[in-house]
Amino acid sequence: MRDEVDRLVEAWHNERPDLDVRPLQVLSRVSRLARHLDRARRAVFIDHDLESWEFDVLTALRRAGDPYELSPGRLLRATLVTSGTMTNRIDRLAAAGLVERHPDPQDKRGVLVRLTGAGRTRVDAAFADLLEREQAILDSLSSDQRDVLAGLLRTLLVPFDSDTERH
Repeated sequence: MRDEVDRLVEAWHNERPDLDVRPLQVLSRVSRLARHLDRARRAVFIDHDLESWEFDVLTALRRAGDPYELSPGRLLRATLVTSGTMTNRIDRLAAAGLVERHPDPQDKRGVLVRLTGAGRTRVDAAFADLLEREQAILDSLSSDQRDVLAGLLRTLLVPFDSDTERH
């Protein structure tokens, strides 16, 4: 079984035999898979009338557990955007009726962003459909192969995630 990356690696090996092109065997596949995954996710979000950033904010709130609320600062850390960007996103989600702002009982000047019933319904449906599409992407792998792949990808990602947590 050959794929497009095999052809790409072979061509580079023929053109530049002086270079070790083996990293392409892994990382070009990861890159191509990321593009396919992005397309599948965008299709799910379109089906549920969501933008990817809306899904990110709504899922961060949903994962927080009942009452599905976080401070804007916690949302910033969960979604890796700037304060101004988060304020704009919260405003837009509130205008759409997907989140509400409430006073923070622990901080008189602070607010908490809470998922509304409509927001929870929308994000739950989108998340279920997303998992179905992602399951289809992984169907060619056995459960054991998925576990091995997840472990290997974790090993590659931990240094990047650790660096993100420090900044």
